[in-house]
Amino acid sequence: MSLKAFHIVFIVASVLMAFGVAAIELQAFKEGNRMIDLLLCIGSVVAGAALLVYGRYFLKKLKGVGYL
Repeated sequence: MSLKAFHIVFIVASVLMAFGVAAIELQAFKEGNRMIDLLLCIGSVVAGAALLVYGRYFLKKLKGVGYL
């Protein structure tokens, strides 16, 4: 597996984890109404969005490099 392919897999896994944590924290906020859960939810959504932007940038930057 090339460094490019590994990087893409790692970014996708990180995006899924960030949005998963956001969903868990949103559920925790609904149940307990604690402000820290809402802040963690918002932070996770921002991190997931930033990772999506970075992933797009990374793919554009290494367009000519092969996956293997």
